[in-house]
Order: sequence, then structure tokens, then C-alpha cells
Amino acid sequence: MTEEITIERGTRKTLSGKVVSDKGDKTIVVEVERLTKHKLYRKTIRVRKKYYVHDESNVARVGDVVEIMGTRPISKKKCWRLLEVTKAAPIE
Repeated sequence: MTEEITIERGTRKTLSGKVVSDKGDKTIVVEVERLTKHKLYRKTIRVRKKYYVHDESNVARVGDVVEIMGTRPISKKKCWRLLEVTKAAPIE
């Protein structure tokens, strides 16, 4: 009998954010905002970070809310890829 060996990969990070740029070919820039407390004053502050994301079929547009997942490095700055567009931006 043959035994099937399944190798389970670790869970990958997923983030949700808003598309702020779609100028590049197959590349979007996603801004992820999170809340954290200030170390000294303990006030809740917003921290924003931009991620370069691989969008193979160029489906995301500026203003869309998207879900991204960590992946192997695709280029110097890109190590995230687009999972899905969760909320499309209104058409102007």
C-alpha cells in the first residue's frame, strides 16, 4: 500500500486595507491602518503602513478595500499578493 504524506504549510499572514495607488503594472499599494497605544501616554493612536502588493490581473482600483496575503519575495519591495477585493470603490 502507498501512504500519502501531506506536508502542512504554516499559516500565512493576511491583512486588510485600502488601495491608495494602482499606477504600476500588476502592482498596487495598499495602506493598512491599525490602532495601538502610545508607549508613554497610553493614548490610542492610528498607525498606517503601506504595502506593495502583486495584483496579477490588475483588478483592484484606488479606493477598493482588499485582503492581502504574505508570500515569497516577488521583487525588491513586493512580498504580498492580492487575495480578493472585499469592497469595491464607487464608480465616479
